[in-house]
Amino acid sequence: MRVAVVGGGAVGLTAAYDLATRGTDVTVFERGEYDPSSSPAAGSSARAAGVLYDAYAEDIDAEIGGRALERFREFSGEDGFEFRECPYVIAVGEGDETAAGAMAASVDRMRAHGRAVSVVDPEELGDRFPIRTDDLLAAAVAENAGWTDPASYVSAMATKARREGVSFETGAEVALGVNPPNVVDDRVTKRFDAVLVAAGAHTKRVLADAGVSVPLKPYRVQALTGRRRYDGPMVYDATAGVYLRPHPTGILAGDGTVPVEADPDEWNRDADDWFVDDIRLALDERTGYDLDVERAWAGLCTATPDSDPLLGELSEGVFVAAGWQGHGFMRAPATGEAVARQILGESEGLAPFDPARFSGDEEFEIREGMALD
Repeated sequence: MRVAVVGGGAVGLTAAYDLATRGTDVTVFERGEYDPSSSPAAGSSARAAGVLYDAYAEDIDAEIGGRALERFREFSGEDGFEFRECPYVIAVGEGDETAAGAMAASVDRMRAHGRAVSVVDPEELGDRFPIRTDDLLAAAVAENAGWTDPASYVSAMATKARREGVSFETGAEVALGVNPPNVVDDRVTKRFDAVLVAAGAHTKRVLADAGVSVPLKPYRVQALTGRRRYDGPMVYDATAGVYLRPHPTGILAGDGTVPVEADPDEWNRDADDWFVDDIRLALDERTGYDLDVERAWAGLCTATPDSDPLLGELSEGVFVAAGWQGHGFMRAPATGEAVARQILGESEGLAPFDPARFSGDEEFEIREGMALD
């Protein structure tokens, strides 16, 4: 079987690796230039936050999150990739009763799905971790969590894929063809038994050029790193709308969602001043951290009408993996594996994420991916 993967990010490379380990002839097409000894991805995967957990309220999300963490741990220590264990704290500030109620209900559902998550008293939380808790109304801790450098995962998966015989064609735009599945590269049409489009923010455009419509909207999110040391847990401050985690240089923090559809080719890759100011204040209030900015940037996420990804077969032999609403990297080891198995006919796919649930022309607003419902 011959399969093309359009997109050299975390999901596409994981799928390529899993396909190759099952004896498939795989070619990855990546538009970016890169050093052959390093990772092909310089897009959204490399700009991801690297926060990893399985603390999801819905059963399918919890299952995928759990499997992703299993594989992150399996791959840790190989090819320059390392998974670092670290608890994940969800914090809700005083006066935010709506978020506190949503968090409590979510924790109940997480625990029903076997997730190691518990509601904790803010005072007890402050005794355990070096963060401010006297202004919290409610909090929870997810124990099965950790963080990593996303670029190191992508690089490791590229190395693994090459070792399994995956071919790479980089540095040029490709066109997708359907009926039968094919990829046009430098005006040469190459036919495949299946094509997986996992091109991140460019997925909608790649499919549209082949006459296939999907409801995807790219949008900007922002993050930064600080130079001073931080030894606390990962934290999602639901009231401030900010997350943070340890980082080799000190700390990484972000969100800064801009809920406006962005052009995947023409967008501001630098963080906005207002975002840096907001993060500075939030870090000081939650952890007493004095921010000395090392780097601040913006990345692109992709939204769908129901905030769930498009993962599966769009038409005969044409598959898609996109629309992660900011959770794509943390679930990449599981979703890449899942779509690879579907391509090979080993499973029927993940029904809740079936792209056929949409007509492709839906109108919808972009929602922040981490917010408590």
